[in-house]
Amino acid sequence: MKFIVKIFPEIAVKSRPVRKRMIARLQTNLTVILQRISNDVKVSGHWDKVEVYYGGTDTTVRDQLIEAMKCTPGLTYFLEVEEFPLGDFDDVFQLTRQFYAEALKGKTFKVRVKRTGKHDFTSIELERYVGGGLLQHTEAAGVDVRKPELYVDLEVRDDTLFVVTQRHAGQGGYPVGSQDAVLSLISGGFDSIVASYMTMRRGCKTHFLFFNLGGRAHEIGVKQVSLHIWQKYGSSARVKFITVPFEEVVGEILQSVNHSHMGVVLKRMMMRAGEQVAAKMKVDALVTGECVAQVSSQTLPNLKLIDGATDALVLRPLITMDKQQIIDITKQMGAYEFAAGMPEFCGVISDRPTTCAKRERVEEEESNFDYEVLERALDNAQVISIDDIVEDVNVHAEVEALTKVSENQIIIDVRAPQESERKPLNLPGCEILAVPFFKLESTFEALDGSKEYLLYCDKGVMSQMHAQTLQDKGYSNVKVYRPGASD
Repeated sequence: MKFIVKIFPEIAVKSRPVRKRMIARLQTNLTVILQRISNDVKVSGHWDKVEVYYGGTDTTVRDQLIEAMKCTPGLTYFLEVEEFPLGDFDDVFQLTRQFYAEALKGKTFKVRVKRTGKHDFTSIELERYVGGGLLQHTEAAGVDVRKPELYVDLEVRDDTLFVVTQRHAGQGGYPVGSQDAVLSLISGGFDSIVASYMTMRRGCKTHFLFFNLGGRAHEIGVKQVSLHIWQKYGSSARVKFITVPFEEVVGEILQSVNHSHMGVVLKRMMMRAGEQVAAKMKVDALVTGECVAQVSSQTLPNLKLIDGATDALVLRPLITMDKQQIIDITKQMGAYEFAAGMPEFCGVISDRPTTCAKRERVEEEESNFDYEVLERALDNAQVISIDDIVEDVNVHAEVEALTKVSENQIIIDVRAPQESERKPLNLPGCEILAVPFFKLESTFEALDGSKEYLLYCDKGVMSQMHAQTLQDKGYSNVKVYRPGASD
């Protein structure tokens, strides 16, 4: 089984050394990602493409490889192909009919041949021969060279024929790691999720910085969504997740700053803290999910003042996007439910906020702030590798995790529907309820209060977060089911 990966067009116009470096990076990234799925995968880089070969026949592995490549930045699209020695025109036609006859039934089509090397025929001649044969010997509706319902794609390279059986869209962008690293200020909401994804897609190794304003459950939630987007789009690079406890900073702002300027001052404190964290990591740029005029702190005068608190470069990938555009991207990313269920804590200190803060007034308000509080927050920052999040959440879990199910206990599978369908939880004799995490809170209050409920997910992160949230709301009859946990 073979795939031909077509590189992002912007890579193709780079200078020869840069293009060569980026293709090498893409080859490395694909090797790292795909060999986690199967050791039978080999990836080779070429001047204008990357080729992926899978030596097995497992269709489940094939599907996993395709899904992983779809999410890997740097690919415009990739072709699933069957490879054969190049014979005469009739051989090419017979092979093409073998793969396309069923798909052509009742459809118009056009044959496209891409040819590389020296041959005694032209691409057009081969297209006409194969197209004529398919028209006569299949149930196709006809040929349409302008707007066909189906393209029949062939590639001829020297003495090899590739029959393209399927074309898959890629992410585009640059390979992760081909650009400098950045530090994304992530809150777990729609904006910061999409901003982080966009810097990954642009080739930046993207670390995550979380200012904890909302307690343990919020932190677990942000770690979960950060792990999700890293695993899906940036897992070829090892990155850090940094948590800075900011509750005391918020408390100091509430005491020291006028209500109208609290939002701007909070963002400036985050920029100051972010700059220090970035400097320790030798990262030059901060990333935020801010966009013009979405909230009071994001007017142009306020953004200018927020930038003035740091010498670091501040990147805002969403700066001119509409909220609905941002939400739509989270749906495409499979992150919508994460963001929709994430509490937003930056707004808790906003009370009749100014939309046009003045530097002199902001500096006057900040003169009352005790900066030792900010330094303490930074001293207490926690830094972990992104792939250690699952272990970290389990080690610091506040909700009891059980390995066995007892009488009067019911398991609630909180995974997304597609996950539970792909890998059903099979526990004979146990009652299992399928309640996706984004419906759990509204469903839980209607359940039988005399029963004890054990939340389950594959990694134990999402179940831990929602169990903690339910306990915080007063539900004492909820725990976590984790088969791999120690007694």
